[in-house]
Amino acid sequence: MTDPLESAEISEKPDTQRQRFVLDETGFDEVPKRFRKFYRKWRGPGDSLAANEVICPVCKVVIRSTRELRPGDRIYCMPCMSRLIVVMGETGMLEALVAY
Repeated sequence: MTDPLESAEISEKPDTQRQRFVLDETGFDEVPKRFRKFYRKWRGPGDSLAANEVICPVCKVVIRSTRELRPGDRIYCMPCMSRLIVVMGETGMLEALVAY
């Protein structure tokens, strides 16, 4: 099995701008109020993810960012306290792998 950090294509160039997103309150009450806009509950099979969202594989919560996520990005899931690495999945969607 290959290391996800080695297989992740990190295409961060200085001239490449990431798309920005405005986050609204989602009502997610499992974290302190100032962090609630960065998380939402997964709504099931009919739910789709935006370019700034990824699912935590530990607690199945959707983690949101103000910038678009790319393979190699590191994110933190506050509800389960996991550190995650964003990778491109087999289906072509962004997925998160647990770092620790």
